[in-house]
Amino acid sequence: MTHPRPRLLRAFLVLVAIALPVTAHASGGGHGPGPEVWLSIAGILIVAKIGGELAVRIKQPPVLGELCAGILLGNLDLMGVHAFDHAAELPSVEFLANLGVVLLLFEVGLESTLTEMRKVAPQSGLVAIIGVVAPMAFGYGAAAWLVPEGGSTLHLFVGATLCATSVGITAAVLQSLGAMDRVETRVILGAAVIDDVLGLVILAVVAGLASSGHVDAKQLGIISGLAGGFLVGALLLGAYVMPGVFKAASRLRSPGVLAALAIGLCLLLAGASAAAGLAPIVGAFAAGLILDEVHVRPFGKKNKHDLAPIVAPIVAIMTPIFFVRTGMMVDLEGVSVDPLLLAGALTVVAILGKLLSGLGVRGKVDRMTVGIGMVPRGEVGLIFADVGRAIEVDGHPLIQPDVYMAVVLMVMLTTVVAPPWLSWQLKRLLKKKGPAEPPSPDDGEPASGH
Repeated sequence: MTHPRPRLLRAFLVLVAIALPVTAHASGGGHGPGPEVWLSIAGILIVAKIGGELAVRIKQPPVLGELCAGILLGNLDLMGVHAFDHAAELPSVEFLANLGVVLLLFEVGLESTLTEMRKVAPQSGLVAIIGVVAPMAFGYGAAAWLVPEGGSTLHLFVGATLCATSVGITAAVLQSLGAMDRVETRVILGAAVIDDVLGLVILAVVAGLASSGHVDAKQLGIISGLAGGFLVGALLLGAYVMPGVFKAASRLRSPGVLAALAIGLCLLLAGASAAAGLAPIVGAFAAGLILDEVHVRPFGKKNKHDLAPIVAPIVAIMTPIFFVRTGMMVDLEGVSVDPLLLAGALTVVAILGKLLSGLGVRGKVDRMTVGIGMVPRGEVGLIFADVGRAIEVDGHPLIQPDVYMAVVLMVMLTTVVAPPWLSWQLKRLLKKKGPAEPPSPDDGEPASGH
């Protein structure tokens, strides 16, 4: 019997062959998004699935194939194909990519509970602190060694770009491997949220030093207060407000009420998170986290996982757009020796710094798995680099093109190397130990309340 996958792959390739020349000659006009938008999104989706399929065939997570497909798509101009030259910059593509990663983190949050996250909170906090301090110190040293003329402010900013963690990429790998119930997963997700808050504060400090030579203590206090207030507010919302809202909504008779309410809450907290200066994915994860069985029980559901079938089809379409677009943002043109040397050094210290964060866990938790899960920088690292490029010192950008390229390459390498590494580590761990249990106080983790 002929396997259907080769036929499906050939069909995808035919669609891409059709889409490329049509997209290349598309032009705007008429009302709403022009043909370039629709054809670009179609091409991205098709190429994403081809990349994901090829990755699965070599026993790697689909996200790796999607990232590599994006890198290829974003650099087709080097081969004389200009169909997707500006696709990654289209507002519609950017929005769909951001929506995809927001819904992904919402789905990940649905597969966790506040009780589980509280158990690993002390360890997540220590992992986050080590995962910020170590890469920043190593990055500062690498920049000072290879770009001595850049000055301490540049070295500090380069170190700051290494602090970031892109939880979306790690979450996709963990989810595809069915590892969401592992304690390592909860430690990584908790650490990534704390990491985002710490990174925000560090970015504010370094940006203030770079642009004015001093830190605005008032502004720093406002940013820290908004970040902390958002996280506390999200937990209070889940504990005291949402049960009543869902109970009232269960009396409505129109179809799709649960879906609209759940996804609406996701987008609400994502927007509130962005307003507080955090990444929207933090709010989306918090929304999934607070939707436990208390909220969905009035609808006749037994547990929170009944929300997963509502979100899963949307995530399956939107999330690949995010990963392909992340790959498309990597420009391989004009790479020279100096940026490559700096990129290599930054990649090494970026990986080493996050691996050291695994030392923050104790008990029956695999340190290497946690460290690898913190490695990807993804879009968060690119955001840090863009901030540095926008800051001017003595009329020149703080981060020069060569340094920016090195940071982008570091982001790309950490983003690409982490999925197969994490996949291999988890498969090895699952084969060796089986499913991990949450650590108890006897395993070395502080008891609740300490």
